[in-house]
Amino acid sequence: MTYTKAFFEQLDNQDPLASFRAQFALNEAEIYLDGNSLGARPKAALARAQQVVEQEWGQDLIRSWNKHQWFELPYRIGNKIASLIGAEDGEVVCTDATGLNLYKAVSTALQLNPSRKVVLMEGSNFPTNNYMVQGLLSQLGGNYQVRFVEEAQLLEQIDEQVAVVCLTQVHYKTGRVLDMQAITAYAQQKGCLVVWDLCHSAGALPVDLNGANADLAVGCTYKYLNGGPGSPAFIFVAKRHHNLAQQPLSGWWGHSAPFDFKRDYQPGQGISQMLSGTQAILSLAVAEVGIDLMCAADMQQLRKKSQALTRYFIELLDQECGEHGFELVSPREDEKRGSQVALSHAQGYPIMQALIDAGVIGDFRAPDILRFGFAPLYNSYVDIWQAVQRFKVIMDEERWRDAQFNQRHAVT
Repeated sequence: MTYTKAFFEQLDNQDPLASFRAQFALNEAEIYLDGNSLGARPKAALARAQQVVEQEWGQDLIRSWNKHQWFELPYRIGNKIASLIGAEDGEVVCTDATGLNLYKAVSTALQLNPSRKVVLMEGSNFPTNNYMVQGLLSQLGGNYQVRFVEEAQLLEQIDEQVAVVCLTQVHYKTGRVLDMQAITAYAQQKGCLVVWDLCHSAGALPVDLNGANADLAVGCTYKYLNGGPGSPAFIFVAKRHHNLAQQPLSGWWGHSAPFDFKRDYQPGQGISQMLSGTQAILSLAVAEVGIDLMCAADMQQLRKKSQALTRYFIELLDQECGEHGFELVSPREDEKRGSQVALSHAQGYPIMQALIDAGVIGDFRAPDILRFGFAPLYNSYVDIWQAVQRFKVIMDEERWRDAQFNQRHAVT
């Protein structure tokens, strides 16, 4: 069929998630398609930040640890995130950065599987994952190694030498979705533990960690959970693994009795051991606003809209820009694609800069990937139409050739 603006307007009129858009601070002159990198600000986040800064910190000061339950924030928010990723209360805490949590998770998994020395990962991971595991293994001595593979060789490379399989469910560049349940089951049959990175899936599609019998998982809150730039990440440990290993970043918040101030470390029970130092209270408090919005949404409706947004974007690009040399990098099949669309083009960087200048906000990933992330809570179907029409003008008129768009910025 030939798509028209009226078609997308009709979809918006029928959208059960449409009311969420009004709860975000959006620039209506722009089409924001970078929620897979930094989610939009919930309007209520500003008032929450003011409350924490002016009242809880400004007036109540240190009393807020008790009066405003600051000490419970990582657990309370962790339980909310647990409801979004198929975990139970007490299996998730919101804390630290994703990389630090991955360090904790892989270290814990290695302790739970001490006779094996190999961590299997995708080499095309977001680089932090690879770097953190390489750094961890370098501290454990020469017997440990990373085995880098890609999706096509994944299952055949999971063998009796592998201690931990560490994978990202939705690939950060391509948006490809791995089959969590099937891979976890296969790896565990081979005697491996599995650590999942949920950075591009939490809040983008239904996740069922316990349904897949996952061992450990990590993820961030600043993408689809709309927690704000640098907002704390989260870590999941299945209850069957609690208290069987000790993560190495043994700070006072993870102590069994942190306010006894004992000289020697004694790990806390359950998920509390995954905490390390004093928590980032301001960031936690603001992040909870976006997480609450996600908890109010129906994840099945969200996934259905995500698949539709990305599908129609792909098909409308085929219709309007099909002759301009773009290659679809993301899977075309709905069930294999997360909530983003990736295209490759030899002039990907200046094209993306021209799009941003025209008010279509995506991002670029070297060497040639244009990424567009769709957040179903605030992206509308008409956003697709408007974005592709601006895309078409840039390509038809070759506006990307302008010198200003060919100057590299520090952040792409």
